Amino acid sequence: MPLAARSTVRRFSEAYLSRTREGMWEDSRDALADLDLPGRERILDVGCGTGELSRILAEESDAEVVGVDADPALLEVAREAAGIPVVAGDARRLPVADDAFDLVVCQALLVNLPDPERAIEQFARVSSDLVAAVEPDNSAVDVRSTVSREQRLERRVRAAYLEGVETDVALGETVADRFEDVGLADVSTRRYYHRKEIEPPYSERSLRAATRKASGAGLADHERELRRELADAEYDAIRSEWREMGREVVEQMQAGDYRRIEVVPVDVTVGRVT
Repeated sequence: MPLAARSTVRRFSEAYLSRTREGMWEDSRDALADLDLPGRERILDVGCGTGELSRILAEESDAEVVGVDADPALLEVAREAAGIPVVAGDARRLPVADDAFDLVVCQALLVNLPDPERAIEQFARVSSDLVAAVEPDNSAVDVRSTVSREQRLERRVRAAYLEGVETDVALGETVADRFEDVGLADVSTRRYYHRKEIEPPYSERSLRAATRKASGAGLADHERELRRELADAEYDAIRSEWREMGREVVEQMQAGDYRRIEVVPVDVTVGRVT
């Protein structure tokens, strides 16, 4: 489907955001160096979700950090978790005055918008200085596992997902071009790699993830996108094999033998308002 025809903004639950963003900034805060956080006075975190990035922005600066999200339920979580003021609003129509913040930033937002340029234009309008986007390159995720079929199935499902999703979840380095297209200057990109490891002793979160694989729930998170690309019989076959793979994961965990490493490339793109 051409990008121009896409209109659905993708929404996520608190549980999904928690799973996908777990540990994202534990040892990667240097990736935010170009945001000059110590020198900021007012920061707007757009699409703040459950507030993971908001909390880091507040910890790394003396600025007032404000979160914006279209989902009131997520905003309540962000308010409690990050201890910041929050505002309900659409990233493409920000309820914020011009030049109200000296840094406007988002995390994994543009990849979920059908029209990311509209959001970037809004970022530039409400920022007096810097605009930044922290976006994953979902086309370049790498998975290694002691369950051999897990790697193969992950590749197959990811390929189908990338074809079936209605937004450009593989923006990658093209974010810089989009920044320049809306008139931002001095655009630069810093890439880092979010590494998620599962090994003994297994955390409760890892054990729950294995259970979700065995039940097929993990695959069901993206069923709508996958069914756009896969015939019913093909989806059902993959789901069956996915559940078998999940049972292998559980068995290896019970024996203390399971290891998994997932590496997600993340681009931090920064541009200056002129």
